[in-house]
Amino acid sequence: MAFLQLKSIGQTYFSKQTATTALEDITLSVSEGEFVSFLGPSGCGKSTLLSIISGLIQPTNGTVSLKNQLITQPHAKIGYMLQQDYLFPWKTIKDNILVGLKLQGCLNDERTSYALSLMSEIGLYDTLDKYPNELSGGMRQRVALVRTLATNPQILLLDEPFSALDYQTKLKLEDLVSTTLREHGKTAILVTHDIGEAIAMSDRIILFSTKPGRIFRTFPVSGHLRKRLPFEARQHPDYSVMFQQIWEELEQIEQNDTE
Repeated sequence: MAFLQLKSIGQTYFSKQTATTALEDITLSVSEGEFVSFLGPSGCGKSTLLSIISGLIQPTNGTVSLKNQLITQPHAKIGYMLQQDYLFPWKTIKDNILVGLKLQGCLNDERTSYALSLMSEIGLYDTLDKYPNELSGGMRQRVALVRTLATNPQILLLDEPFSALDYQTKLKLEDLVSTTLREHGKTAILVTHDIGEAIAMSDRIILFSTKPGRIFRTFPVSGHLRKRLPFEARQHPDYSVMFQQIWEELEQIEQNDTE
């Protein structure tokens, strides 16, 4: 039984005059503990598909199931981390990391202790009494990660969570997120435009074509890269080879779009 199963997902947007198909016939399985990246040109429906998996959008066609349970609305076991941290500026960092637990009605001493232990793991325990405007962008994204993990989701959906950060901070955060998810045995799906990020962090990369969005090709990431932290993976010879392969496929997709 697949951990996450997408069957024949399609998404069409209707207006009075037109019908625009954003996604067509997406069938995909994700194993428990796997890290999968969605990669493709702008407009291929990557973020739309992530919203469908989260239950925020109902697909026009097809189904999403998590551990054989149909997902038809936002689910407590699906965590969603976005490009912006969306921390509440009037709340302390401690209150921000506990907000998801409060909304789910499951805030207790055990869950609070778990959230605080996560803050210690990522090196931000001493910021609990601070406010978001006192933290850097990278620190805020780490807090957002803890807020997401605090509810103990079974799968994390990551929608370009590093795109607004400077390059050095981005690389450090890639390592931190990768290590944290592995240590806690989490399944994750990352949406990104960054080929290098996808290669360095993933077990498998799904490349999408556009107009409408379809699965164009799947790239398994070699074990030589998967066993390394993202920063180390970028230095391995397999990284450059895979980067070139994906780059050429993206060029082909873009060329097909213009024909």
